[in-house]
Amino acid sequence: MTAELTHRWSEGWSVSRGTAAPVVTPWGLRIEVGAANQLRRHVLLDPSQDAVRELAATIDEPLTWIKSHVEPSELAPWLPPGWTEDDPGWLMAADVAPAAVVLPDGYTLSSEAKEGVTYVRIHTFDGDLAARGQYGYVGDHGTVDQIVTEPAHRRRGLGSVVMNALANAADELGASTSVLGATVEGRALYESLGWKVHAPLAGFIYRR
Repeated sequence: MTAELTHRWSEGWSVSRGTAAPVVTPWGLRIEVGAANQLRRHVLLDPSQDAVRELAATIDEPLTWIKSHVEPSELAPWLPPGWTEDDPGWLMAADVAPAAVVLPDGYTLSSEAKEGVTYVRIHTFDGDLAARGQYGYVGDHGTVDQIVTEPAHRRRGLGSVVMNALANAADELGASTSVLGATVEGRALYESLGWKVHAPLAGFIYRR
């Protein structure tokens, strides 16, 4: 089940980020990202010592990432020098269901869909962006991504508003399950909205 959720997360993430679809490899999936901080990422669906060492031996381009649903301490000993650990994360999932969207005073909410991605944004009445998030939809599932509340607008419940608006969008699209990769800061918010942690997410970046 965890490998399947990791696969779904990767598919939705690639839609959300506008990359080509993940390519199946002997180790799992490869996504050509092409971003300034990430050339590509390998997502390991069934990580093992032999598989990780075999994959790492093929990598010689900086800013190549490895992600997998294990503790970083499990993956780290299998990697050669040149790899650095990313911030900790967790693979989370939730059943899709409609949610109430209640905006605090002084804000407006907008939503638009483009190329499989639903974007939700919250602005002040003056037009300043206060919070945002997006949803990459793939068949009967999707990935919640890029949930951000600007520092000046935190502790006002805007993150919950964005998440609930994306839940409604997922429901309207016909998704049954949503997944995400949570940061330390985001995990508590998602748990308060009924999301469940299914596994840690280890991330390592090749620097040289």
